[in-house]
Amino acid sequence: MAYETLKFEKKDGMAVMTMNRPENLNSVNTRMQAEMTDIWNDIEADKSVRVVIITGGPKCFCSGADIKEQFPPGKARPSSRDFFKRIEDSPLPSIAAISGYCLGGGLELALCCDLRIATNTSKFGLVEIRIGAVPGAGGMQRLPRIIGITKAKEMLYTAMQINAEEAYRLTLINKIVTEETLQEEAEKLAATLLTFPPHGLKVAKRCVNEGMQVDLNTALKLDVAIAAAEMALPLSQANRLEGQTAFREKRKPNYKAE
Repeated sequence: MAYETLKFEKKDGMAVMTMNRPENLNSVNTRMQAEMTDIWNDIEADKSVRVVIITGGPKCFCSGADIKEQFPPGKARPSSRDFFKRIEDSPLPSIAAISGYCLGGGLELALCCDLRIATNTSKFGLVEIRIGAVPGAGGMQRLPRIIGITKAKEMLYTAMQINAEEAYRLTLINKIVTEETLQEEAEKLAATLLTFPPHGLKVAKRCVNEGMQVDLNTALKLDVAIAAAEMALPLSQANRLEGQTAFREKRKPNYKAE
């Protein structure tokens, strides 16, 4: 299917969604939001997809919502909050491959991904206060959980932008790469994840995400409950046996997806 605002491809267990409105710095309009949802429906229905890469290409990730888009009087701009939550809650690991501007809703999108790599040209910020607004898709909650409350408040209150080096220092991103190698590095990271059993990644993601919302003792109990339920599934048991057998036989394991 052809898309107007996005590029989409699937290969070797990966799905790559590329925002494609370069003339608008990949700002998200209503059409892009609808197409993103359509693509995510496709990804979730395709059992061959095991890792998702979200990018805007080598020049710009996403500058946020398209504030130039006009809406009829009384009609509010649609929120990306629910869609971003789908990415965060998906059992599929997701990688944000970031270059250039990653601002406003663009940063909120990246925050929903599990891993983030960025080029040395990247700029990060939640800058909505400049236009009398605040982040509306979860950024005010996710950013302090990742970089800490003090720095998050500074970014929110002052609309400051930080570069890739500062983002790495704050653990907002996992790695700094060049514009030329961004896609290659993202796919290399995705390929690494594909070498591991899907159920293991699924359990780890769910335990971390849910555990971060509760106290430590409750989180430890969640670990046990979630792992026990997932590991009891026939496919999980088969993959665990395959992993142990491959280790003993000193060979590469052949894990199966659903």
